[in-house]
Amino acid sequence: MKRWVVSCAVLVTCCLVTGFAVAGDVTFKDPIGDDNGPGTYVYPTDQVYTPGSFDLTEFQATEKGKNLDLAVTVNSRLEDPWRMGVGFAVQMVFVFIDTDHKVGSGFTDGLPGLNIKFAPEDAWDYCVILSPQTSSRVKQEVRTKAAAMADHIIVPNRVRGSGRTISTSVKMAELGGGDPASWGWQVVMQSNEGFPDKKDLLTRKVNEFEGQHRFGGGTDYDCDPHVMDILAGEGKGDPSEVKAQHDMLAYECDAEGNSVKMATLTMVRAK
Repeated sequence: MKRWVVSCAVLVTCCLVTGFAVAGDVTFKDPIGDDNGPGTYVYPTDQVYTPGSFDLTEFQATEKGKNLDLAVTVNSRLEDPWRMGVGFAVQMVFVFIDTDHKVGSGFTDGLPGLNIKFAPEDAWDYCVILSPQTSSRVKQEVRTKAAAMADHIIVPNRVRGSGRTISTSVKMAELGGGDPASWGWQVVMQSNEGFPDKKDLLTRKVNEFEGQHRFGGGTDYDCDPHVMDILAGEGKGDPSEVKAQHDMLAYECDAEGNSVKMATLTMVRAK
């Protein structure tokens, strides 16, 4: 009888621990080799932009007590050619989160410099920026260029790169609490730009032709999405998700360079 009671107690404890971990854990995969935006983008010509640098392969969100750990993995070993001091330099990651899945709640416009929108049912409530720039520099850019969104943009005090993974930790309270496994997620791969356009939030532009520090394959008009890779489909890394990405990032400009159709993103959900 005592043995049965002990076994039940152990089983309940294990279930509670496992349930807590599973409830707060999210993992999404992304296909390898789709770091080409809507299907036509190419890397800048400078050698610091190594193949796979912007090829998102995995995203993880793990709840640990009062914190949420975020980890973004790419298809290339991280390097720090510009001596940013945090283990990476050329990448810039935007993690958009939809915590309530309600039309009319949140933002449908992306952050300045990304040239993207979100579907109304997938409007984002929070965005966490993973940048190699100092948090003070990023926060100042947010206040200057995205003031209306500033209360919903989280700039962690510390972001680090190791191996192929860029990671950070944010407080669950900053995200309004809840279950991360029930939220919608979108991860946008961009590049850290130390000298951005006056309206762009530290993002690197995509032009018609690639240059030393410019992506190519887009347009010189400012109506194309400045995004190299995103999550798509069910976030399982299935080959079909490549087409889903290209479809979301598809855009159209008129003869004067005005946007006729903006790239419109949807969230990926674990459940």
